[in-house]
Amino acid sequence: MSVVSADLSKRLVPDELWSLTAPLLPSFTARPQGGGTAPCDERAVFTAVVYVLTSGCAWRHLPPGFGTSPATAHRRFAAWTKAGLWRRLHRAVLDELGARGEVGSHFLAFLGLAAALTCYKKLAKLTT
Repeated sequence: MSVVSADLSKRLVPDELWSLTAPLLPSFTARPQGGGTAPCDERAVFTAVVYVLTSGCAWRHLPPGFGTSPATAHRRFAAWTKAGLWRRLHRAVLDELGARGEVGSHFLAFLGLAAALTCYKKLAKLTT
């Protein structure tokens, strides 16, 4: 991450959440004819998406300090949504918390992110 503080980054996407998320992300590869999705720091993009969804910030107003463009963050959000990332991540977090016997308080924090994602999906359907 370029300008976004490490503290903010770790608060938005703690290492434990990233370790659950990273293996669930679909891979992006360049097209054989060239062009396509450019490689980028997936954690930076994921953190930017979490920021937009939890802060209410418009995609176009994503601060440049996240190290990714608003267009890239939005495209990845759309691709991850289509790939079912949010449902699989929700399940992975619940499984991890259940294994630790900590479903209570941490689950409530995750529900905030899940609610933001669900509301955004519904809003996106209404505006298309």
